[in-house]
Amino acid sequence: MSINKNIEEIKNQIKNACIKAERKDLPKLIAVSKTKPYTDVLEAVKAGQYDFGENYIQEAMEKIDSINKNDITWHFIGGLQSNKAKFAVKYFDLIHSVDSMKLAKEINKRAKDIDKVQNILIQINTGKEEQKSGIMPEDAEKLFKELINLKNIKILGLMAIPPFGMEEDEAEKHFSLLQKTLQNLNNKFENLGMTELSMGMSDDFHIAIKFGATMVRVGTKIFGERNYK
Repeated sequence: MSINKNIEEIKNQIKNACIKAERKDLPKLIAVSKTKPYTDVLEAVKAGQYDFGENYIQEAMEKIDSINKNDITWHFIGGLQSNKAKFAVKYFDLIHSVDSMKLAKEINKRAKDIDKVQNILIQINTGKEEQKSGIMPEDAEKLFKELINLKNIKILGLMAIPPFGMEEDEAEKHFSLLQKTLQNLNNKFENLGMTELSMGMSDDFHIAIKFGATMVRVGTKIFGERNYK
């Protein structure tokens, strides 16, 4: 199938999942274009897709410069090192993977340098996996107490990447945890008004939609298998 047909099919699946969940609002589809050439992105744009997710700073910079389109919204969804924060701030509209005060302060500093307020999400490690980025759910409140003093970042919500290969009932626990974490934080920090839940990927976005996902990240089912060479 073509990228155009794949996007059409995914959007239909999102609509059907929303109907099943009795939701009237549709989550935003983020097409994850990592390892794919910029020509694939342009093909997706022709199909009406304008939100794209990237994981690797250097690859993304080259791709974004090659495309040079102002109507595309770029999402950084990979692990971000503090020394790459200035590039993420320059190139991306939303950074999904902030998970420490150190990183947040660097993003804030780099955003201030270019007179920008950087939109971010806080990544929560719902599975408490040692090898995975994200703060532990029980540590979220403490981090937020520190983050609210940073003037050049705006926290829009939370992001999570649950453990892979789970059964549906197990996946539900992770998405429910992220949803409840957002609700608890909004109760504690009413002035932030966070609304975004970035959760759900190619194999489980239909489950995430049941638990309020506002952004779903789909790559393989749009662009095909990755080439990591």
